[in-house]
Formats: sequence, structure tokens, C-alpha cells
Amino acid sequence: MVLICDYGKQATIKTSWTNRNPGRRFYCCPSCGFIGWTDPPMCCRAVAVIPGLLRARNELEEELEEQLRLMREKDQQLKKLNKFLIFSWVFFFIVFKLL
Repeated sequence: MVLICDYGKQATIKTSWTNRNPGRRFYCCPSCGFIGWTDPPMCCRAVAVIPGLLRARNELEEELEEQLRLMREKDQQLKKLNKFLIFSWVFFFIVFKLL
């Protein structure tokens, strides 16, 4: 269904992520702003639970990003140590060969 605002522009459907209306879809016009809801209001329990779930998910995503950053740092350190190990073995071999 296409909804036209008072200015004759086509409204788009967006999703609200506020604590009061989490996950609720609404019509929005670039000129007018909010026009109206596309779906019925959520029950009180859903309004109470969904924001907590979204916060927990966001915290988990942040933790995952931090762990990935730490893993990349450790990987870089490991590469440096591997290069040092190879260099030390080559140096040892050259010194041992010269003796």
C-alpha cells in the first residue's frame, strides 16, 4: 500500500527502535516526518522485554568486536615472533657453519 502525505510525497515505511515502540513499523514522509503506524501497538510485555533483548544483543556485538580486535593483535604478535624465530635459526645456522 502506498501512502501519500499532505504535501503529495510518497511516505516510506521505517521501524521504530525506541523503548516505547520497539520494532514497530510506521509511515514516514521526508517533509512531514511521522505520519502513522502500519501495525497495531505491541502488548506491554513485548514493550518491556524487547529493549532489554536489544541492549543485550548490542553488548554482545561490542564484546565480539573487542575480541576480534584482540585476536588480530595477537595474530600480528605471533607473525612477528615467527619471523624472529626464522631469523634466529638462519643466524644460528650461519654461525654454526662458519665454525
